[in-house]
Amino acid sequence: MDADSPYFFCGIGGSGMLPLALIVKATGATVAGSDRSLDQGRTAPKFDFLRSRGIALFPQDGSGVTSPAQILVTSAAVEETVPDVVAARAVGARLMGRAELLSSLFNASGHGIGVAGTSGKSTTTGMIGWMLHALGRDPTVMNGAVMKNFVTQDSPFASALVGSGGLFVAEVDESDGSIARYTPEVAVLNNVALDHKSMDELRDLFGGFLARSRVAVVNLDNAESAALAAHLPPERLIGYAIAAPDARLRAEDITPAPDGIAFTVLEGAERVALRLKVPGRHNVSNALAALGCARALGIPLAEAARALEGFTGIRRRLEVVGTAQGVTVIDDFAHNPDKITATLDTLHDFPGRLLVMFQPHGFGPLKLMKEQFIATFAERMAADDVLILPDPVYFGGTVDRSVGSAQIAEGIRARGRAAEAIADRAACAERLLELARPGDRIVVMGARDDTLSVLAEDVLKRL
Repeated sequence: MDADSPYFFCGIGGSGMLPLALIVKATGATVAGSDRSLDQGRTAPKFDFLRSRGIALFPQDGSGVTSPAQILVTSAAVEETVPDVVAARAVGARLMGRAELLSSLFNASGHGIGVAGTSGKSTTTGMIGWMLHALGRDPTVMNGAVMKNFVTQDSPFASALVGSGGLFVAEVDESDGSIARYTPEVAVLNNVALDHKSMDELRDLFGGFLARSRVAVVNLDNAESAALAAHLPPERLIGYAIAAPDARLRAEDITPAPDGIAFTVLEGAERVALRLKVPGRHNVSNALAALGCARALGIPLAEAARALEGFTGIRRRLEVVGTAQGVTVIDDFAHNPDKITATLDTLHDFPGRLLVMFQPHGFGPLKLMKEQFIATFAERMAADDVLILPDPVYFGGTVDRSVGSAQIAEGIRARGRAAEAIADRAACAERLLELARPGDRIVVMGARDDTLSVLAEDVLKRL
């Protein structure tokens, strides 16, 4: 990166942009930005936080991009017609993709730990970041979600951590192909499943990511990631698994609890018992990935496990908002079939009907994975669970709307489960409140929309 140039982030409030802006600001660069949500008056606390960090905010009308010395940073979702892009081209400012900037910082560190996969990236990144921080390694961490361990009164949106220890831990994205830019010292691959791209494209992207690493930490329970691991020399692979018997790191004696999960980690003859503060078997797998990363860095297993027990979670990952009138409200980020499966399976470990409001995270993913969404909900919902679907999230731009929530609900009903499509989200909340009775759990589920958390809090208050 160019520390002497001012950076302007278009969409600075986005989950991938906000932490990167904070990291760039910490290098001493001047940082400013704009965001459509700011213009629409949504999620004001996030923008107040950015201002408190010395980051100037502008309307997304091009008024903040005025100099050829500026570097305009955009995500893959930003279109050429966005006024900031038009202004940058008019004044001759350089345009840089978010992934280009992040990968340049990551690769320059020389000790990059990249966390990839279809599901579990943010949690695994947070686990690794907390573990290394707790062990005094002072990492820089770039996450796509808020890490509860690092939240303070002054830093409520702690999706980034700036350290000086030389280690750079980052969640890396395959959805736009930018994972090809990263050259990690340690590559972590949680899983591979259909999401955003075709399976052939995903195999190429994830396979190349592993091949460029010094050590690869790979989930051998997932058939696709295990197949990619088979191409690596044994000395460059740390496999982990709950079920696969040939993994270097394995989990046994798994004991779920509503507020966490306990298990024993095995590495050769060594056995280490630990208890996580986050629930679900999927988090056992995430923890094994984090422990595999620690072993790749030469950290003793027992030492890493003790640090990991202090991990308190990621915001909007099965986050309990509260309980009122005997009904518990849960805020959750699940948005693809794997994540939805993990959430529903974890909640079904314990009694209580689920009233799920799932807001699809876009028309594109809904069209790509229509049959998978239908199958996942139909197979993972219990007989008395109810699913409510509002219209997919939409913030503007061109998109094919040929598949919507109504088709998903219809497919789920055809397979014997209760599903309703109600276009208006406020009406969905009314329906949840109408259905709720003591013992139920209301789950507000979806991604790419921070106001889902506001809705979950409002539902709790109204209960």
